[in-house]
Amino acid sequence: MNPRRLSVLLLVLLLLFNFQSVSAQTYSFQVQTSDVRFYVNEDGTARIEYTLDFYNNPGADPIDYVDIGLPTSDYDSSSIQADLGGQALSDIEPSPYVSPGIAIGLGDRAIPAGQNGQLHVVIGSVRGVLYQGEAVDDVPYASFRFSPNWFGAEYVQGNTDTSITLFLPPGVESEQPRYFPPSNWPGDTAPEAGYDEQGRAYYYWHSSDANAHTQYEFGAAFPASLVPASAIAAPPSAAVSTSSGSDISDFACCAGIFVLFGGIFAAIIYFSNQANRKRKLQYLPPKISIEGHGIKRGLTAVEAAILMEQPIDKVLTMVLFSVAKKGAATVITRDPLKLEVAPTLPEGLQPYENQFLDAFKKDKSKAQQEALQDMMIDLVRSVGQKMKGFSRKETIDYYQDIQRRAWEQVQAADTPDVKMQRFDEYLDWTMLDRQFETRTRDVFRPTTVFVPTWWWRYDPTFRSAGGGVAPVSTTPAQTSGGSSGGGHSLPHLPGADFAASVAGGIQSFSGGLLGDITSFTGKITNTTNPPPKPSPSSHSRSGGSGCACACACACAGCACACAGGGR
Repeated sequence: MNPRRLSVLLLVLLLLFNFQSVSAQTYSFQVQTSDVRFYVNEDGTARIEYTLDFYNNPGADPIDYVDIGLPTSDYDSSSIQADLGGQALSDIEPSPYVSPGIAIGLGDRAIPAGQNGQLHVVIGSVRGVLYQGEAVDDVPYASFRFSPNWFGAEYVQGNTDTSITLFLPPGVESEQPRYFPPSNWPGDTAPEAGYDEQGRAYYYWHSSDANAHTQYEFGAAFPASLVPASAIAAPPSAAVSTSSGSDISDFACCAGIFVLFGGIFAAIIYFSNQANRKRKLQYLPPKISIEGHGIKRGLTAVEAAILMEQPIDKVLTMVLFSVAKKGAATVITRDPLKLEVAPTLPEGLQPYENQFLDAFKKDKSKAQQEALQDMMIDLVRSVGQKMKGFSRKETIDYYQDIQRRAWEQVQAADTPDVKMQRFDEYLDWTMLDRQFETRTRDVFRPTTVFVPTWWWRYDPTFRSAGGGVAPVSTTPAQTSGGSSGGGHSLPHLPGADFAASVAGGIQSFSGGLLGDITSFTGKITNTTNPPPKPSPSSHSRSGGSGCACACACACAGCACACAGGGR
């Protein structure tokens, strides 16, 4: 060959090689949110659903392909569907980079630099994901472990708001399911648990501190009778673990994981008391955390407080204010808290307000506590029903904005009487502020407060001998916009005293009637958000000690998806 032609050919090949090397390194993106749902189907196969929100970093090449790792190579390709922003994608092939896995071509909808795109992928049928687990009370169990897809750390940056939900097959009863504490997970190891609208038991983990380049592993177990026996594989024998270099590598992998779980187990023991106390206060049903779309309007302030998981004593104080304003009850004493329920109740009371009043008709404090717990359980469940299909995050943002604007209305008032008029009007919404007591003191301390005409029903010190509204100050009240319909001055007092009176309602619950607020709330949580049950051997591997997983990254009972994406 002509030497010059050979030199030109070598130069072209060198340039092509350099171009490909540079091109392969220009992927740079973020996965802002990741919602992964792993379903165990009735036939023992798995259905895996990903919703990934990508942001392609400025200056990077377009995201034209996304690789998704799968637990096994035994999957039904016809069950796979994908869309980008709701527009179907048809270019779905086995991945040349991830095995087993699929490559999803975005085609002319590739995500350019500086823009976002939401990828939705459903793999409807993956076989070979279930293994024999340890029996529970002599009942055979099936188990699985699943690692959601992760990307190369050289391609993906930043944190990813991550949600993982494992759905068990239909028919699992409340005491039957078990979970395995996740590995490498930056959030709580104990999941939220519950049942979805189809009656499927699930475990749910969420963390805003996760990322898209770390391998996380989750797992669960359930009675083997709920799926065909043919779908459950026997655990591999540990004897084969030393038969090849690959098996030795698997053994080393599993040994490392055993050490990791040993550390996690020790940490769990160390922090168990703190975590248990925190969990008792988390009374919201976990199913609300599985987000829908859109804002749920029309909630009352009390219902919004439940959605925000405000402290129970504060929620009950909101109800107390509400029934007092409506003329349904009068506070007789603060400590102990006793109410006189009106003989004829006003129309339009909420169901939880009627239950609240019924509780105070009981003579014994223990009976009152139990009735208030029942009221809260019904209220939490009612909010859960109303939130079906709606986004908790968007709804909370909506009601927090109402709370913010309510305070702005109060603070913008020019005179003390108008300020109180606004506060009275928006009282229930301002109480959604977690700094309500502090902010009330700051707003009203410098002023003289004209108390609302119904305030005597809430605070016994404002009640006159004749049952009407009585001034508590010897200084005549200003009448600019602050006189009652009968021409008498509204009672008034220093702002600091008024703020203390407001706070007294919460203290009447937290320090008096309810006793220990953690224990009181814990009894509600045990019904609305019961603690999930871990596996009896959750610190070890379910189903045996041998290592044999599709990606050689975990032990028997696993189903792991290896690295993908970022080509």
